[in-house]
Amino acid sequence: MVAVRLALSSDLPKISALDARLTGTAKPEYWRARLAPGLHFLVAETDKGAFAGFIAGEVRAWEFGQPPAGWVFAVQIDPKLRLKGTGSALFEALVMRFKAEGVTRVRTLVDRKDNLILSFFRAQGMVAGPSLQLDMDVT
Repeated sequence: MVAVRLALSSDLPKISALDARLTGTAKPEYWRARLAPGLHFLVAETDKGAFAGFIAGEVRAWEFGQPPAGWVFAVQIDPKLRLKGTGSALFEALVMRFKAEGVTRVRTLVDRKDNLILSFFRAQGMVAGPSLQLDMDVT
């Protein structure tokens, strides 16, 4: 069982450390910017107060004619605490915040080869959406 709450600036070292450990890239300034007003940034703690993970998102509207939707742009769970409902608790709390803003859709982007995150989002009930991501190498 975890408790979900709003992220605080004092959580940033733990957020950045977990992300760096899992992605191999330290980006503390990126995470600091995610605490901006209007964005949704939640953390989970175990019943013993240990940092368990985080989720971040925002409501974006009218991109290429699409109605407002909640977008999940990050979710990281301590690997020792995966498969214990932490990610689901964070996702559900974020969806409730999106609903409170009046949106009826939740979206995200994932690497089609990242089976771990694909499995997580599918377990939350997400399926392929109506948009197609386009990409171009500009090097």
